[in-house]
Amino acid sequence: MFTGIIESVGEVVAIKKEGSNTHFKIESNISNELRIDQSVSHNGVCLTVVEVGDGVHKVVAVEETLKRSNFGRLQKNDRINLERSMPASGRFDGHIVQGHVDQTGYVKKMTNQNGSWLIDFSFDAGHGNLTIEKGSIAVNGVSLTCFNSMPGQFSVAIIPYTFEYTTFRYLREEQIVNLEFDVVGKYIKQIMSARI
Repeated sequence: MFTGIIESVGEVVAIKKEGSNTHFKIESNISNELRIDQSVSHNGVCLTVVEVGDGVHKVVAVEETLKRSNFGRLQKNDRINLERSMPASGRFDGHIVQGHVDQTGYVKKMTNQNGSWLIDFSFDAGHGNLTIEKGSIAVNGVSLTCFNSMPGQFSVAIIPYTFEYTTFRYLREEQIVNLEFDVVGKYIKQIMSARI
């Protein structure tokens, strides 16, 4: 389990396809601290570390992950957000993030507000996912608060610190992002659907 508070921005240094799987080598300032079999959020995708050494670590994405997330579009030199799982004694500085991407969306518009950024996102509402006003969402693994929440779209405000220390500084309009909707909201929606 994660909280959506990014520890490091890594760089994809190698990609290798093997059958339906894809191996990614990531260079970061926390790679040497990782251990094999550890779960780490990569752009909001929970992946298992399979190799560590020389400032890089390797993870493997299966076909389902490649289809559901933006991992199928990653290229060498792309940057990704990294977060280790929260220890039992840790603080919830963000919100409950499972590392299970529900679907992708895209950056509709980015507006520089002279000290912060307003970013509008769109997604396919046909998958049944939704946001609520002032509710939580993880975008590329970053815990954020939604507003202007409507079917298939929402906005977030990004403070300078988050913009500087995550991959948000590399985002461009039309870019595909990973979305994980609030787990509490998903359970409530499922329970309500079962009652109808």
